[in-house]
Amino acid sequence: MPSYDSSRARFRLADRHIAVLAHLVDGETPPEGLWDSLVELQRIGLVGEEGELAPLLRDLLVTLAEPGVMIQVEIIGEHGPVNHGVIVGRDAVISHDGWPGEEESEYVSIEPTTLVWDLARKVNLHRGEPDRKAPKVSRIETTMASLDAVFVALEEAAGDEAAARELTREAAVRADRALAGEALDQFLDLVLALNATWRVTTAWDGTHEGERTAMVRALAAWDCGPLGYWVRERPEEPVMPGQVTPESPLAVAWTAPGDIWDRLTDLLPDREDIADGAAGL
Repeated sequence: MPSYDSSRARFRLADRHIAVLAHLVDGETPPEGLWDSLVELQRIGLVGEEGELAPLLRDLLVTLAEPGVMIQVEIIGEHGPVNHGVIVGRDAVISHDGWPGEEESEYVSIEPTTLVWDLARKVNLHRGEPDRKAPKVSRIETTMASLDAVFVALEEAAGDEAAARELTREAAVRADRALAGEALDQFLDLVLALNATWRVTTAWDGTHEGERTAMVRALAAWDCGPLGYWVRERPEEPVMPGQVTPESPLAVAWTAPGDIWDRLTDLLPDREDIADGAAGL
């Protein structure tokens, strides 16, 4: 069920509720398949009997209707994929957070100056030990097939740590004979310590060589807990659907938390990069 907190102008809404609001903003009657969602919004007072929208929704709806920059945060952890994001509009910045297994996301307005902090929070970026140095093997190259084989072996181990170590090693060696020695050991350590993988993608309507065009920047990383953060350099982001195959090269490189912060910052366009300069960055 949708809900809202008027004290902070925050909302819990599913995609179907957002779809209802989009129809109402355009002066349209939502299709029959969305009527139950419309009734839920009316029940909590965000939509009136005649389709009137509560004033509390203004910043959210204006920003959704005219986004300047769209930021998508995709995280895969123990409980499966979760999607978060940020929408930067002319007058407001709306952040939304999902929750594993839940249909609704929480939408709340944030200050533009806190945007990078918000992205860091969404990917659970921690400063770590200030004096931590790069490990002896700080970059690993293999293939996507090797990673897939190791994940299958992990499932077969069913939580048995000793079996997991043995099965993943056998699977990795079968999939990629070139992966050996300390690089193989480090690769297996990373997979066994993996908390989550995440990808942050920013998109906006910009200009390139004087022509208006869609612009995209992205960053993907592994959060390996005590072994730190490893940026996925290959496949290179942004990755298009169908682009990655089992034969695709995989490369991950250890990266200090401070450098991750800088890379998140670099994902954001400057005002002059945006076609109409309207986004409130």
